[in-house]
Order: sequence, then structure tokens, then C-alpha cells
Amino acid sequence: MATITFNAAQRAAERLETVLTAVGEKFDVFVSYQMQQAEAEAEPARAPPNDELAGNATPFRPLDAGIISAAIPAFFIGRNGHGFWVARDAKGRIGGLFLLKASAISFAKTQSGPAGCATIFPTDRVELDLKNSGNPLIPYLPSLMRLARHLQQRAIAGVGQIAAAIARCRKA
Repeated sequence: MATITFNAAQRAAERLETVLTAVGEKFDVFVSYQMQQAEAEAEPARAPPNDELAGNATPFRPLDAGIISAAIPAFFIGRNGHGFWVARDAKGRIGGLFLLKASAISFAKTQSGPAGCATIFPTDRVELDLKNSGNPLIPYLPSLMRLARHLQQRAIAGVGQIAAAIARCRKA
């Protein structure tokens, strides 16, 4: 009877080890993939510190009459320090924040009317210095993105702890 109990316990332990090995391999692949994704997404999304934002932001200046006619509306379209798109009238009447470049261009075209507009794409960052008339949710996204990054890091750490526990069970 003791032999049967021992054999059953041994088989259960072997099955558990097989399951733990399979789960551990899946977790290893998952953690590796998640870490690669997080690293790839974090690189372009990193915003410089606030003192750098102020130093590199392009100030909006009136356009030279030799460059563009005063009769043609002009819009600056560029990215701000958080990576969102900014569309701002060159005369400083209206501007907005957008998630997509196409949305910023569409806003500029809509605000300029049927005559169309000139679009200027500065190479430096631009910050919206007017009331946001674009996407009303964009101002809330940077804090939500920080929260999501924090939760992602905690989840990856938790998965790493689970993987370590599985590895310890394998060795035991």
C-alpha cells in the first residue's frame, strides 16, 4: 500500500513538474516579449525634463510677408514635448492638440475655410500657448500614460517573480 501511495505521489509530482516547466517556458517567452515591447515603446515616447522642453520649444513668430501672403491663413503643425501634434494659427487666434498628424492637418484645413491654408512644419518642438480647441482628452493623456507605464512595469515585475518561483519549484 505504501508503494502505491509513493508511486501516485511521484507521478503527481512529475506531472506538476511538467506543467510548471511548460508554464515557466511560456512565462519566459512572455516576459521577454513584454520587456522588448516596453523597451521599444519607451524609447520614442520618453519626454525630456521640463527645463529642456522650454529651451527647445519653437516660439511662434509672425511670418515674413515675403514668405507668405497675409490673405492666406497659415498654421504651424508640429509635435509638443509629450509627442502629441499641435496645430496653431500663425496669427494666434486658434490652436489645438491632437493624437494624429492627419487630425492636426484636418483641423487647420477646417479652420481656414474653403480657401485652404499654408502649413508650416517646424523642426523643433512646439507647445500650444492658446486654449486647446482640438481633442479635449489630449491634456489628460500624459498622466494616464505615466500611470500605464507604471502599471506595466509592476506587471512585468510580478511576472518575473512568478517565473522565479517556478524556477525555484523546478530545482526543489
